[in-house]
Amino acid sequence: MMEETKTQIQTTSAASKHKKNLLIVLALSGTYLIAEVIGGIVTNSLALLADAAHMLTDVVGLLLAFIAIKIGERKADPSKTYGYYRTEILAAVINAVVLLGISIYVLIEAYKRFQDPPEVQSTSMLIVAGIGLLVNVVGLMILRKDSEASLNMKGAYFEVLSDMLTSVGVMIAGVIMLTTGWYYADPLISAAIGLLIFPRTWKLLMEAVHILLEGTPKDVDIQELRTSLEQTQGVKNVHDLHVWSLTSSVNAMSAHIVKDEEASQNQLLKTLTDKTTQNFKISHTTFQIEEEGYEENEVHL
Repeated sequence: MMEETKTQIQTTSAASKHKKNLLIVLALSGTYLIAEVIGGIVTNSLALLADAAHMLTDVVGLLLAFIAIKIGERKADPSKTYGYYRTEILAAVINAVVLLGISIYVLIEAYKRFQDPPEVQSTSMLIVAGIGLLVNVVGLMILRKDSEASLNMKGAYFEVLSDMLTSVGVMIAGVIMLTTGWYYADPLISAAIGLLIFPRTWKLLMEAVHILLEGTPKDVDIQELRTSLEQTQGVKNVHDLHVWSLTSSVNAMSAHIVKDEEASQNQLLKTLTDKTTQNFKISHTTFQIEEEGYEENEVHL
């Protein structure tokens, strides 16, 4: 004998509450991107253009994040019974892949320029980089509290943070070239910018892939969850326990519960559901209640 219960999936992702701040930072970054591209071409600065390329991926990433949030807010339907949450994770993957590609391009271009560094208009480069630093500081202040809401918002925050650091790097290169005339500083800082992008972007990509592979959420201790379920009065055994994320902060689980013969199914279901949703970061639960001796042709975990 089996009985199944499901809790309702929350209707909005954590990131949707912060899309207004995302739009503000997107507008600021987009405006500065245009100014930085013009400045990089006029000053002939690779470091400035490298930062502009990074800013371009930021703008695209922020735009993708916003679009993904809007799509993710759509309600579940018969063809997408879990809704559209995964669009946020797909956006994070695209953002990370593009950012890695830009990093490789910047490193290659820096290598070419290091062999024959061109003259750079350092004063103009410093002015443009200074404006970028100001824009990025404002963006960081806006997104700081939102960065823990979801993988999308975390990615947006890291984009702006790395941009701020690269703006600092460009300014350092500008000061070196202005005071010493050592134009190798431009490709050297450019390479540093490219290398700076890699670790954070790789981590973001791995987190997104982990969700797409339906890995156990990092904020859920599955062993502790199993122990909690097994210690519930009326439960004899727990098997086929699965926990996964639909998107950041929206976790789901399913489990088969072997109950005592005397245990009330309805009461047991309520107890298990309440314990899981209240004590663990899980918003959607599915329990299959079985009596001892019931067998299914499946893998038991």
